[in-house]
Amino acid sequence: MTTPAKVWLRFFLIGYIVLMALWIVSLTSPVPYGDLTRIGRLSEREFGWTAPPPKVDPAYLKGTPVDQADIMVIGDSFSMTFRWQSVLAKAGYRVTTTYWGQYENALCGDFDQWIERTGFKGKLIIIESVERLLGDRTKDSMKCQKMIRPYDAMDHPLITPDETVPSPAPNWNVQFLTGITTYYNTWKAKKSATDIHFDWNTWVRPVPDGCKLFSHRLCDKMPFFAEDDDNGPLTLAHLEWMKNFTKAHSKLPIMWMVIPNKTTVYLKPDYSKDFEAGFRTSGLPGPDLYAFTREKHTQIHDFYFSNDTHMSMHGQLALGERMLAAVREVVPTPPSKSP
Repeated sequence: MTTPAKVWLRFFLIGYIVLMALWIVSLTSPVPYGDLTRIGRLSEREFGWTAPPPKVDPAYLKGTPVDQADIMVIGDSFSMTFRWQSVLAKAGYRVTTTYWGQYENALCGDFDQWIERTGFKGKLIIIESVERLLGDRTKDSMKCQKMIRPYDAMDHPLITPDETVPSPAPNWNVQFLTGITTYYNTWKAKKSATDIHFDWNTWVRPVPDGCKLFSHRLCDKMPFFAEDDDNGPLTLAHLEWMKNFTKAHSKLPIMWMVIPNKTTVYLKPDYSKDFEAGFRTSGLPGPDLYAFTREKHTQIHDFYFSNDTHMSMHGQLALGERMLAAVREVVPTPPSKSP
């Protein structure tokens, strides 16, 4: 064999070994099951929750047709598991759930007429939004005059959460560099004593008393979504739109459900302080979920997911209990149980 051929073969073998090693590392890295571990390429071994979540009877995880529902929920991904709504269902309320994203994230000027066209005959509309997205939603709603798309709701959860920690399995859909990137990012997160930014808008930040609050292995640190900061705080201007919208659409009671960002709950409790204080004294129907999360996140282990930007199923069921108390102030008895 000629010398050039030997050199070529040597480079080929080295390249093949390197690619095989990268593929094996990626193949054996845990399949991500959290939003932030997936987009930030962080290890589920270090950031995945370990305490099993509560299970919910599937009978309470079914949506009601809109023309038979007592309560309409217009929500976002915090409502897509149907877990907090299951508490209302268990208490006898019939709930239909639809999502902001289906209507271009805007509630328009003809909202009352749109509700009439749905056939909804219930007693209450709950508008749910996470803090980081409500600002843009208010701006888009102010510019919108007509709801173009008809009401659409699923009869089952759009997101089905894991009820146990996923078992180890080969990561067949992974890319060659994903595994080594995940190991490197996780190593950097472990070594850093300060905030550190990773791919696709993910921060890993130290959390005060984190190991008292979470079950994951690297419990003194936590992934957070960069949009929690980047989208800015809610302000009194956003609150003013909510008040005006409620006043303009008074045919049915509207209840507001503003869920604080994970970053707000664990690191920046005063992030939207003007909005929070204003909401508390505004008279708008709806519970103060800033005060709720400020209390519950220290009482409930894994109140938010360790590897995700959303409230965990522990947190969602507690949220459901809080919403049930608020609903009973407006609709004391489920209509289906009324004499």
